[in-house]
Amino acid sequence: MSKPTHISRREFLERAGKAAGLAVVVAGAGFALHEQERFPFRQTASEVVVRDLRIKDIPGRLVVVHGENPVRITSAALEEFGGMSSFISKGDTVVVKPNIGWDRVPEQAANTNPEVVRVLVRECLAAGAAKVIVTDVSCNDPRRCFYRSGIAQAAEEAGADVELPVQSRYRTVNMGGVMLGEQLVYGTFLEADKVINVPVAKHHSLTRATLGMKNLYGILGGNRSRLHQDINNSIADLGNFLRPTLTVLDAYRVLLRNGPQGGNLADVEERRMLAVSTDQVAVDAYAGETFFGLAVEDLPYLSLAEQRGLGITDYSALDFREIEA
Repeated sequence: MSKPTHISRREFLERAGKAAGLAVVVAGAGFALHEQERFPFRQTASEVVVRDLRIKDIPGRLVVVHGENPVRITSAALEEFGGMSSFISKGDTVVVKPNIGWDRVPEQAANTNPEVVRVLVRECLAAGAAKVIVTDVSCNDPRRCFYRSGIAQAAEEAGADVELPVQSRYRTVNMGGVMLGEQLVYGTFLEADKVINVPVAKHHSLTRATLGMKNLYGILGGNRSRLHQDINNSIADLGNFLRPTLTVLDAYRVLLRNGPQGGNLADVEERRMLAVSTDQVAVDAYAGETFFGLAVEDLPYLSLAEQRGLGITDYSALDFREIEA
């Protein structure tokens, strides 16, 4: 594997400036982005809701791909599963859920690599999906996050509907969890036939790492900071509520320090990898160990999730493959 590459501060500022300029141009170019409305729709929730969107007859598998090009490694990972048609059926509405939480450019590794998103959208449509929606509930201003990350443009070019969160689309859902009971959830995640969770591997100041299951915070509305009072049960509650069809963990660039927002290029390392799994617990266990040196005991939500039957922490017990592309 080649050594990580770095760009100078001058090059970084030039790229950031170009990204900001692009946002202005693209805003007038017809992106299908929705304006925020003022008040959320609320309803009384009683029955506990679980969205289990996994494909039941596909065995647990973890595929790790190394390579120089994020497009090639994503395509190669999907081929190991028999292609996206193994997960997507004709007519499906698919939500691709990257991390688009922060007003950052791709080099800062605070958001998912836009090229990974591009491939996933393209392959879902090729597999027969009627619609692919790319969305996230951002922490910073959503419009800036979607544009500066490069994800909005990549997704739109691949044929996706890019959806900024609209307040009227939230629904109150009873998750029945330890920490999460009645909770505002963005409606698009409640209506999808399939959900592909596409986190980026990065450091987190509270949990030590934010990976696949933590990325599901981006389905929630309301005040999410209170969930940090018991972060591990909160993450396990989320993983129990939304069991994604597939988890595609982007580790082309990894934010090793000062996450989750980052900002300093010195905190980023190019690892040029992708980890894809049908088991959201296993992929997080692998990524925590590989990128941050964290054992299962260092990420308590993993054992909590395993106890709930959401997956296994011993990823080596799966069909585990590591390849070059």
